[in-house]
Amino acid sequence: MFAYYLDLALRSFRRNKVLTALMVLAIALGIGASMTTLTVFHVLSGDPIPEKSDRLFYVQMDAESIGGYQPGEEPQQQMTRFDAEHLLRDGKGDRQAFMSGMGTVIEPSKPGLDPMQQDGRMTTADFFPMFNVPFAYGNGWSSADDEARARVVVLDSALNEKLFDGEDSVGRSVRLDGNDFTVVGVLAPWKMQPRFYDVTQGRFNDDEQLYVPFWTAIDLKFGRNGNMNCWSTPSALEDQDPDPEGQVGVNASCAWLQYWVEMDPDRAGEYRQYLSNYSDQQREGGRFERPTNVRLRNVMDWLDHNGIVPADVRLQVWLAFGFLAVCLLNTVGLLLAKFLRRSSEIGVRRALGASRRAIFAQCLVEAGVVGLAGGVLGLGLALLGLWAVRQQPVDYAPLAQLDPVMLLTTFALAIAASVAAGLLPAWRACQVTPAIQLKSQ
Repeated sequence: MFAYYLDLALRSFRRNKVLTALMVLAIALGIGASMTTLTVFHVLSGDPIPEKSDRLFYVQMDAESIGGYQPGEEPQQQMTRFDAEHLLRDGKGDRQAFMSGMGTVIEPSKPGLDPMQQDGRMTTADFFPMFNVPFAYGNGWSSADDEARARVVVLDSALNEKLFDGEDSVGRSVRLDGNDFTVVGVLAPWKMQPRFYDVTQGRFNDDEQLYVPFWTAIDLKFGRNGNMNCWSTPSALEDQDPDPEGQVGVNASCAWLQYWVEMDPDRAGEYRQYLSNYSDQQREGGRFERPTNVRLRNVMDWLDHNGIVPADVRLQVWLAFGFLAVCLLNTVGLLLAKFLRRSSEIGVRRALGASRRAIFAQCLVEAGVVGLAGGVLGLGLALLGLWAVRQQPVDYAPLAQLDPVMLLTTFALAIAASVAAGLLPAWRACQVTPAIQLKSQ
């Protein structure tokens, strides 16, 4: 029966080409606008590490001075080196790591390559297993390497391609800021989007191409990338914190490190209490001046707290679906006109024994076919819209790509929208009285 209804729909389209084209265009415009904005929202709001996002927690505590304190405000976003190292030594989680962005100059040994500035990350050993970082060759370093200030490096696949033509470079040497490092691992192609583990820089950047042990980078005075919040003047730092490492020193009153811990979600309450106890102890010792104020958020809570999805993207989604609703209202009117113009045909079918249910089903099939055609054209418009998004000067622009999920969503939304638009016209059509239509012939 479905094939019969489909055949009737195609015949109807051929008889009313202009009306059909208008309906398809209306659906296509609404679907194109909606799927463009919905795809951008989808890629920005997705879970970047769904297999363990409920097990990874970002740690915050308020080590800042009492100056400017306002009750109830959020603690500072990052952590001091003193606190990060203390929490790492305590090791209360299954895994824990702290980190910061960095920059260094690579002096390639490959002929024809000039020295190049590269961004990377200084971190601790658990970074790689915590965030499920995939390796093509080798692996990360160990906690023993951290303690030994080992000169080891993990390369991104793109950098390994530049330096070693994509070969297994484990054991080979790379020169960073005039110092020789041994490659211990090469990543497989990997992009964490959004880059939730450090939202202080570009949240959708993927320009980190090498990773080195934190204390090694500090000892060699590698350049640091990212935000830093200090609550003492430089001169006061020199007086109060006689640390040759300056603002990145262990005693400096500066917050600049991101701290993550991995553990079972059931232990979050226990770990939060540990943080509160630690904060109390630091305040009693005179380091912390503000009341205890700690936060522990999992990945999705952390992303939501930081507003990873820009407000204008959310607004665009609502506006696009409003436009789709307007298109559907126009489609309702066009379908109503189309079906009621065939009242005599419907009356004859009813007189020959077709039930109201059969007429209703026939009309919905026709509306669904209109939606399918509109979905095909709308897909083209959505691809054009996403291309336009990729030309914008925003850090998430390269992510505006239609994945298989959104491709299926395009057609599902188009068909569902057109069928919904066809409900009222189909109901009106199946109410046609056969006797009246036969008398008028």
